[in-house]
Amino acid sequence: MPFEKLLSSKRILLVMSILFEPFKIRDLEIRNRFMRSATTSAYADDEGILRDPIIELYERLSKGEIGLIVKGHLYVQDEGKAHDGMAGISHDKHIPQLREATNAVHKHGGHIVAQINHAGVVHQNNRSGPSVYAEDDWVSRKFTLGEIEKIVKAYGDAAERTMQAGFDGVQIHGAHGYLVSQFLSRLVNKREDRYGGNLEKRMRFVLEVFDEVRKRVGNEPVLIKINCDDFSPNGFTVSDCVEVCQKLEERGIDHVEISGGGRGRKTELRERAKHLNPSYRELAFAGHMSKIREEVGFSPMALVYGFRNLETMEKAVNENLVDMISMSRPFIREPNLVRKLKSGQAQAECIRCDACRANFGKEMMRCLLE
Repeated sequence: MPFEKLLSSKRILLVMSILFEPFKIRDLEIRNRFMRSATTSAYADDEGILRDPIIELYERLSKGEIGLIVKGHLYVQDEGKAHDGMAGISHDKHIPQLREATNAVHKHGGHIVAQINHAGVVHQNNRSGPSVYAEDDWVSRKFTLGEIEKIVKAYGDAAERTMQAGFDGVQIHGAHGYLVSQFLSRLVNKREDRYGGNLEKRMRFVLEVFDEVRKRVGNEPVLIKINCDDFSPNGFTVSDCVEVCQKLEERGIDHVEISGGGRGRKTELRERAKHLNPSYRELAFAGHMSKIREEVGFSPMALVYGFRNLETMEKAVNENLVDMISMSRPFIREPNLVRKLKSGQAQAECIRCDACRANFGKEMMRCLLE
């Protein structure tokens, strides 16, 4: 077959791929199975209000035909701000610029959900969390029961504001060592009351947060990002993840995004999350993802960290490893990556060098290898 015809046939096949077909999360129909995982550029002002360049980025991502964009994490309380430049949703003053972002995405046929979060022990001015916890040169204090109740309510208040700002749903940040992840971790959570002890008690906080968010948003999609493993000697494990996902499924969660890495993480422990199938070697957490899918009948689920090749993406969906392809760094270099893949590009240009993080907090995240 002449090369031109072969290339033409390949492009037709790609256009027909399941990856580019519409997909539903609850009642929300998105245009394909690609998801831009929440990525903060640390580009809000001192009051947590979005600056225009980040809104322009979300518009470019939507023009690039991503199915679902997850807004980089938003703090639900001022005391829950994780770092300088983090955007907030703790006050009504945050809503107007967030609405500008959702309008920019919707204008080009995309959908966007808001990731809501609380820093817990990571908040530098008020290090507090489930328990007294020491790391590096700092020590956190333990939340009172009254403070926990106020935080749960703050998640609900934030969820209401996401609806006012025009978001298509809410994602609870339950990964990466922030507050939900801290409550789930046996390393960080040493409480002896109803919020600590065995896993059933340690997951009480996230279940209460989910219930509060669901109450506030009604029938709109509620998602969660959760660790498959903290990769800590005494943290949250893949078996813990299975149990939490099962409980959330019973309660009516609409989408689960799997990631990894919590407080006390050790790089060498990430090996236990790898898949034995070499065709999934680029996916750092594919082995754990496979275990979760075996035990949790829930759908839809996404996996982040490592996707670069279109062939691997198709294999992961066709073999039921995942329902959606979630990426972050590749979209920093190529906001229009989905459109490129649809047109025949075989893989993302991103090489995962992490240079994009070099000026984090000082400027918009961008690929520095151009």
